[in-house]
Amino acid sequence: MNKNVRNFCIIAHVDHGKSTLADRLLELTGTLDPHQMRDQVLDSMDLEREKGITIKSHPITMDYRTPDGDEYRMNLIDTPGHVDFSYEVSRSLAACEGAVLVVDAAQGIQAQTLSNRRMAQEAGLVLGPVLNKLDLPGANPDKVAEDLALLLEIEPSSVGRISAKNGTGIQEVLDRVIADVPAPPAGSKKTRALIFDSIFDQYRGVVSYVRMMDGILRPGQEIAFHSNRSQTYEVLEVGLFRLDMIKKPELVPGDVGYLIAGVKRLGDVRVGDTVIDAGNTAAEALPGYRPMKPMVFSGLYPMDTEDYEMLKTALEKLSLNDAALFFEPETSEALGFGFRSGFLGPLHLEIVQERLEREYGLHLIATVPNVRYRVTLPDGEVRVVENPARMPDSTEKVEEPYVDVVLLVPSDFLGNIMKLCQDRRGIYKEMEYLDTERVKLTYKIPLNEIILDFYDKLKSLSSGYATMDYEHAGYGVSNIVKMDILLNDIPVDALSVLIHGDKAYEWGRMIAAKLKELIPRQMFQVAIQAAVGKRVIARETVGAMRKNVTAKCYGGDVSRKRKLLEKQREGKKRMKQVGNVSIPKDAFLAVLRVER
Repeated sequence: MNKNVRNFCIIAHVDHGKSTLADRLLELTGTLDPHQMRDQVLDSMDLEREKGITIKSHPITMDYRTPDGDEYRMNLIDTPGHVDFSYEVSRSLAACEGAVLVVDAAQGIQAQTLSNRRMAQEAGLVLGPVLNKLDLPGANPDKVAEDLALLLEIEPSSVGRISAKNGTGIQEVLDRVIADVPAPPAGSKKTRALIFDSIFDQYRGVVSYVRMMDGILRPGQEIAFHSNRSQTYEVLEVGLFRLDMIKKPELVPGDVGYLIAGVKRLGDVRVGDTVIDAGNTAAEALPGYRPMKPMVFSGLYPMDTEDYEMLKTALEKLSLNDAALFFEPETSEALGFGFRSGFLGPLHLEIVQERLEREYGLHLIATVPNVRYRVTLPDGEVRVVENPARMPDSTEKVEEPYVDVVLLVPSDFLGNIMKLCQDRRGIYKEMEYLDTERVKLTYKIPLNEIILDFYDKLKSLSSGYATMDYEHAGYGVSNIVKMDILLNDIPVDALSVLIHGDKAYEWGRMIAAKLKELIPRQMFQVAIQAAVGKRVIARETVGAMRKNVTAKCYGGDVSRKRKLLEKQREGKKRMKQVGNVSIPKDAFLAVLRVER
């Protein structure tokens, strides 16, 4: 059976047709009944369907009989295309022997195409290039096939051509996967399986997604996890994936399936760990995955402080399904108890926040995203700071993370995009004309400059055509200052930001103006100030609500009016000393929307 198993995934840039190709393969193999089929059927999350993107990798098993009567088991994994979810792609690649690289015949090679090709080659996968969307009026398959052939060092004739929307050429894709992707190795008799994902089921505990490498997994078997070999579990159920999980009597080498072993503690299962037989604790661990390092940090706080424990449990469950999510407890004077959370990028932050609110019924406030700075103190001690509240008052130097950004830009928009990169303190590295219409730009840009709205600006300035990919490029010394927001001289730690000194004045002025619009008027005057150290760089004032205390005075001595006004003034001064300024949730969200 092993020689008739094929494990492969579909990789591509955003919106090049991965999920639609997966739909056609499912139809061709008869994996799902017609009433189960719908567009992007593997994108099961509401967020995926609303945003039109794949967020989670989705495995599914297809049984296929060729016209010659040979039966094949095809394990397919549909992967995300956005740069923030590249870790999902890397984990899927480790469970496969081959990959179908899909490229839009109209848009051509894009930034994530280059990145996915590199990851697949590093993983040693057989790569099958395919041009999609041949039905589009602007498709130029001959030109794109030549570009792809040059990139992969193959002949243009070996690039497949399909229209996943119309179902054209899908049979050829399946035939090439069977012919070119090697069968998984037979493996040894001692059980070893790689955990490449997991979810939490409130009734059955942790459900691990595994790729079987060696041996057999079957119900009743005693197993352990390599990272904690002293703790053993009994296998309760194993199976394969269709749209739902399909129970099977056993998993054998080459299978991509699931494992339920009654694991109740969330911390006992780790993505990248190796499942071993309980009697074989000396077994070597499988290579696993390089741990993902969070790049963007934000505080997550429940709107209702009583929901803190619920948020903690939700984050623990979500981290099972999202290995790149990092979190630790923190406290804010303005917002109470919450968690400092780490993400791979701004879209990852947005998706996690929305999943917490939808799947777990939480109402959250997220603070301004920050990156991780390296701070050297006057005594030579080096600290890592990702929370503005922890920035020391006195520093020798501050280093911020940089990323190498690769941009593929239509030549008509080149000037606008270069100006955007320079405005974001980008350092020009190189420019390469791929052809007369497209340019590959490489800049070194501080990560802090791209985490809020860089991607949106890039799409806006290029009419949606420019694409980007980035990777960490080390640290560089920079003029980073801490800017506090004060309300009536009291700092609001949740609104503090770490920002480059040259941009502090403009940023502070915009935030103060935005807060003036959103903070409701109180019974006393509210001063909104942006300050760097002890220097106030911007100020706005929210006027007090006033009652007309002189309305009942008709004529007579003016001293009575003065007395009433003075009494009112003194009362408002006392209120200001003891009164708390209520800050609506919109005020925190507004800081995210202020354009840099």
